[in-house]
Amino acid sequence: MNSKKSLWLETVVCSARKSVDARLERMLEARQEMRRRTDGCIRAWVSRSMDGQPMFLLQAIYDSEESWHKSAKRVSEELDSRDGGIESLLGGPPLVGIFALNPENLDLGAP
Repeated sequence: MNSKKSLWLETVVCSARKSVDARLERMLEARQEMRRRTDGCIRAWVSRSMDGQPMFLLQAIYDSEESWHKSAKRVSEELDSRDGGIESLLGGPPLVGIFALNPENLDLGAP
């Protein structure tokens, strides 16, 4: 991998409305699984807040902007169109960011 080419790190922080956190978590897991199965997605995961709050962190690493777009389009077309999307389950607007990740800082070996 070319060390000068940055990877794309997508980060989303969101929270669930009252009493729908389990459903939101299942839907987020399904979306991250679809991202993992999309060419160009290197890793994708969901993490829940350690303090029991209905807050979630989603992150995914892509090899390019094109892969990121392809993944988002696939989720929208295949999941959002079927289940209505996650917006109605959110307790407020999510915090979303895209960051440059130096591949040299990424260790994909087993822990």
